[in-house]
Amino acid sequence: MKISIYSLTSELHDEQSVSHVTQEFLHSLQLTYDWKGNHYSDYGKTGLDLIYVRTGGTEGIFKKLLPTLQQQSSQPFYLLTSGKSNSLAASMEILSYLIQHHIKGEILHGAPDYITARIQQLFKAAHARKQLQGSRLGIIGQPSDWLISSTVDKDIIRQQLGINLIDIPIEELEETIQSVNGQSSKETSPVASIQRALPDAERIYTALKILVERYRLQGFTLRCFDLLTSIRNTGCLALARLNAEGVVAGCEGDIPAMLSMTIVRSLLGISGFQANPAHINPETGEILFAHCTIPLNMVERYELDTHFESGIGVGIRGYMKEGPVTIFKVSGDLSHSFIAEGELVHNQAKPDLCRTQQVIRLSEKDQVHYFLTHPIGNHHIILPGHQKALLEELLKTQ
Repeated sequence: MKISIYSLTSELHDEQSVSHVTQEFLHSLQLTYDWKGNHYSDYGKTGLDLIYVRTGGTEGIFKKLLPTLQQQSSQPFYLLTSGKSNSLAASMEILSYLIQHHIKGEILHGAPDYITARIQQLFKAAHARKQLQGSRLGIIGQPSDWLISSTVDKDIIRQQLGINLIDIPIEELEETIQSVNGQSSKETSPVASIQRALPDAERIYTALKILVERYRLQGFTLRCFDLLTSIRNTGCLALARLNAEGVVAGCEGDIPAMLSMTIVRSLLGISGFQANPAHINPETGEILFAHCTIPLNMVERYELDTHFESGIGVGIRGYMKEGPVTIFKVSGDLSHSFIAEGELVHNQAKPDLCRTQQVIRLSEKDQVHYFLTHPIGNHHIILPGHQKALLEELLKTQ
């Protein structure tokens, strides 16, 4: 995917002096881009398109171009301007016209470092949206019975994100597990019960990989608790490993959580840690998140334990690097989302909780009341770094 720069120039301005300003300005941005000039035939087809308003007096030119550009692309209009030759004034008139006609747009103007950072943010969001288009996500076994609010509108998901949701019976997974021959494991544990559980944990991993290939999936969510009775094991190790391998793998059949993880992967190349709050301190803004699996590429180290609720199988206790994190969740109809930045204060390993445990302090402690007054389900996605602006950019066009 590429950044393409198109131009608007008034004939009243001297081309030689305008070209000098153009070269100087674009060089200051230190971007890799394709220069298209005033040739708009492939507008909307190459990735992120910027319209460089080089001079004033270009408003009428843009107005004539607008119907054709709208036919070629549905993306917002990003008006790049140096401010020279009345270009900022022209950009403001153009943007005002777009707003009057309920068309999205933005002026990219300021110091070179600011403009470059903003363009890179727009590029990442555009690239992520392109990656989401045509994705296939599996729902293996339907959502767990207790996820009574975690429903989705499949048509909206397909229309707004380009994601297709594929229903797969849990029986198909169970049959596939039974068809997999005994599996050795590179993992080991000093606990005899965990060591005995590892071969079946590996079979679950192999069977899930088979379904991913069979249905051409980029990710899935698994009704994992059913495996506790049918297989006497858990999917925790399989999900931890598959997420690290690039396949979004969510727990408990939680579809909004899976969608949130898929958005995170499209932006950052990781799936994120699906977890639920176990304790909240409204006075300090600290939240304890816990779950029995975490992507192995998100942790500095990990240990094997049993699955918490059942005390059987193989669970993961992962230790993520302390520091900046973001908490994220989208609703099942994409109508709203929650994004909060904070700090991972410390990992802990208490025996009476799901095995991976993180204490996170929100940057804006008042945001803690969201969890107590209007949460989007119980599961939320934890990801490293402060990523709020980037997530908001991707979601704003949905």
